[in-house]
Amino acid sequence: MKFGLIGYPLTHSFSKKYFDAKFISLGLAGFTYQNFSLNKIGDIIPILAGDLLGLNVTIPYKSAVIDYLDEIDHDAEEIGAVNTLVQIENSKWKGFNTDGTGFKFSLENWIGENLYPEKALILGSGGAAKAIKHALFALGIQPAIVSRGNDGDYSYDNLTPEVIGSNLLIINASPLGMSPQENTFPPIPYEALSQNHWLYDVVYNPTNTLFLARGEQMGAHTKNGLEMLHLQAEQAWVIWKTYGRF
Repeated sequence: MKFGLIGYPLTHSFSKKYFDAKFISLGLAGFTYQNFSLNKIGDIIPILAGDLLGLNVTIPYKSAVIDYLDEIDHDAEEIGAVNTLVQIENSKWKGFNTDGTGFKFSLENWIGENLYPEKALILGSGGAAKAIKHALFALGIQPAIVSRGNDGDYSYDNLTPEVIGSNLLIINASPLGMSPQENTFPPIPYEALSQNHWLYDVVYNPTNTLFLARGEQMGAHTKNGLEMLHLQAEQAWVIWKTYGRF
């Protein structure tokens, strides 16, 4: 059975390595995983017409890919983004979102529900940000989006130390800091961070981004997105098994 990943660029992704290792550990001969680096989302059409059972979706296509699907899971529709696709019958595809579930479980493992801050900032407004916003609402945490454009609750320009001080959970859901752009980071007032802050970066390559390193300098708790990657991948695997019946 064939699986794969679509996105652009894919140099940062560990998904192929993760699933190749999983197939070997489970003794699944004949199972393969391929990266499809797409310059534009329309390039997915021949891939969907092929013989793959499932696909993962990464930046920047988690929202754009919805227009190419035949069905979408209820939660994914609410989120407005998908990261897992499964072929439900001949060349018909259904989209799911396992990012939100992966983030939720990872946050529970890290902070614990008794310590959840009341409010959170999500840096970025793409597919991962949408999934995380949905997950935070489910956990009873009030999220706010920080965006470079006009689609957020805050822009980086009006992100004051007071706003940072009142939002003790800050999640980088943007690609800033991701390999090969390790020298980039979200432009927030890091001097306003404290030991009461929790900084979560969905980026996992590199393992310690400048966003996290600057938080650590101010005493903040920090965590990267590797566990989230593993958790969302396992949720995708469950979906593929359900439809593939292997």
